[in-house]
Amino acid sequence: MNEKKIPLTSAEIAGLWTGYMNDSMSICILKHMLKHIQHPEIKTIVQFACDISTKHIEQLLAIFKEDHFAVPNGFTEQDVNMDAPWLFTDMFCLTYVNHMAKVGMISYSGFISMSTRKDIRHYFTGALSETSKLYNESTDIASSMGINARHPIIEVPHETDYVDSKKYFSGLNPFSENRPLNAIEISHLYQNIMTNSVGIKLCLAFAQTSPTNEVQEFMLRAKDISKKHVKHFVDTLLKDEIQTPHLPDVSVSDSTSQTFSDKLTMFHMSLIMAAGIGNYATAGGASQRSDLMINYERLSLEVARLAKSGADIMITNNWLEQPPGIKDKDKLARYKFDTNN
Repeated sequence: MNEKKIPLTSAEIAGLWTGYMNDSMSICILKHMLKHIQHPEIKTIVQFACDISTKHIEQLLAIFKEDHFAVPNGFTEQDVNMDAPWLFTDMFCLTYVNHMAKVGMISYSGFISMSTRKDIRHYFTGALSETSKLYNESTDIASSMGINARHPIIEVPHETDYVDSKKYFSGLNPFSENRPLNAIEISHLYQNIMTNSVGIKLCLAFAQTSPTNEVQEFMLRAKDISKKHVKHFVDTLLKDEIQTPHLPDVSVSDSTSQTFSDKLTMFHMSLIMAAGIGNYATAGGASQRSDLMINYERLSLEVARLAKSGADIMITNNWLEQPPGIKDKDKLARYKFDTNN
């Protein structure tokens, strides 16, 4: 049987649709950044990111045509105002590309594992390779410029050890002292500080440039929640005398001109929040202190509630493009019965 004639699975359809939405959004963001970036190395890496997304769109369109897959609306030049003033510093642009590359690597590895058709696996494998290269090169540039925020430094282990008490997993008893954080827990706490810090700056940029009150209020509420989460993670590290390294300059300008459509900024925030919930779930599963597990679950619920309110805004304004799915068979049956009578 011809490989191309094998029907796409639900997982493959989901991955292709999601990839198109994300890449079409990225092109809008990156093209506006490219117009204003001054630093040559940063401009080169942002251009590389834009080229990757543009290539992905071309590949996805070819797959859609071959499989008679309706092309999503996604995002176009109508969703970005190229005449708007600069919004992000060069340093933010570098940090943004590096952060989104991390999100992309996680997404593409998941899509590969859920795909079975050879051409689809080949596409996602290539996308993962390109995104990994983007992450590595953007990290190298940040390191060479001395602006790459590194995870906290702890002593390298000189001998192996085993957990000798069930108390190792405790952490909820206020009358007992918690054990010190282990390396795995520290790494996730710091990573979530970094991701929320990028989210804070995006929320500020989107809030101050949106002409819509409900979008402004949503972005400011998201910013406040992210700041609260950062404080919680920092305080958890400080209890063990672990100082969080200084974060790079990820400032935004004071422009209030609408740069991106509300549809794009709300979609971008839904992507960031989904990634954040995934990060918290991973961190909670990897943590072995019960208080950390419970806190990640609590914080995830707070982000999920925020995401729900964002989705409500998008639905009300007809900004939420519906992912592919199956038809409601009961509704089809009732509709057919009604029309026959």
